[in-house]
Amino acid sequence: MANAPYNPTDHELARENRMLRGLLDTVRDDAAHNYEVMKRFQSRALALLNAKDLRDLLRQITAGMRRSFSLDTSRLLLVDPYAVVGDLLRATASQDDGVPRDIELCPNPVDAHARFSDTHSPWLGPWNDVTHAPVFGARLSGSVALLPLRQPDGVAGFLCLQSNDPQRFQAGYQTDYLANLARICAVCLENAVNRERLRLVGLTDSLTGLYNRRHLQHRLAQEMTRAQRYGQTLACLFIDADHFKQINDRFGHPAGDQVLVSLAQRLRRRLRASDIPTRYGGEEFAVLLPQTDAGSATQLAEQIRQEVASEAIPVEGQGEIAVTVSIGVAAFEGSSEPDADPSGERLLAAADEAVYRAKSAGRNQVWVAGDDAAAR
Repeated sequence: MANAPYNPTDHELARENRMLRGLLDTVRDDAAHNYEVMKRFQSRALALLNAKDLRDLLRQITAGMRRSFSLDTSRLLLVDPYAVVGDLLRATASQDDGVPRDIELCPNPVDAHARFSDTHSPWLGPWNDVTHAPVFGARLSGSVALLPLRQPDGVAGFLCLQSNDPQRFQAGYQTDYLANLARICAVCLENAVNRERLRLVGLTDSLTGLYNRRHLQHRLAQEMTRAQRYGQTLACLFIDADHFKQINDRFGHPAGDQVLVSLAQRLRRRLRASDIPTRYGGEEFAVLLPQTDAGSATQLAEQIRQEVASEAIPVEGQGEIAVTVSIGVAAFEGSSEPDADPSGERLLAAADEAVYRAKSAGRNQVWVAGDDAAAR
């Protein structure tokens, strides 16, 4: 005898319909969540691609990532064995900003890689004091995502994300999105570094590596405006190599070039990262010193003068050449000069006049604009 067909009751049908609706609601909610996550990732990727320069890109990778994904910490470790990134950041620093917050530059690739268990794929999981405190530089909690930024020639660095929520980063959770974002970060970083290097070529002197006169004019306007706005001091040194024509005539222009390179190196050793050294033209150098008064600038100028005079410059094929410099000092005193020329041309002219007086008085001297005698 054939079995009678099964006819579910109304109660069973209603229960099954509720289960199906619940399942559909779950699928819909998951789809909506995934769509929002995808939009956030897309938005962050566009922000990275549209970063205007290296410094802006680093902000987008760190603070931007933290803001977009509501994270508690975002930290970027960059492998920088040849100090390329560090030099670029110092060269583009507007004042004492140097390396941005949340960025660590690691000169030793081996040390950098040793902090991470995987240098090829993202690692997601719970916070561990032993392995993660050295990465983040602090004891935190929750969960973390460690993303290697791989470039064709190796690992450029690591993007380290942390949330106080222990469930935020779990193995396999959104790993594809994070891996893709890390690839975009790596490509953007490489492009930004290359663009910055090309841009700086047009702003630096090819012989000495110092900034050129065009960059000085640009930064002078910026620094003068800042000094006026915030009532800060700004000093300028004009440095002139004494009897430089005689060096060229006696030893030749290649020897003169070596002298200029050595002077530039000695100058750099005495300056802060925020100072702006420039080859103004020929054997003349100009240096802008933000937040520096006339007294401090004069002390620095005297230190430079003494260092140059105390040690002859070795020149290939010529032995050693004794060199001295004359230095002019001028300073803008911030709030005490509210109506000063915002272009800063008056500051440059004053330093130029001071170095002229130093040379007229016998050279190898430091003169301060407005003084009636040499500073030493």
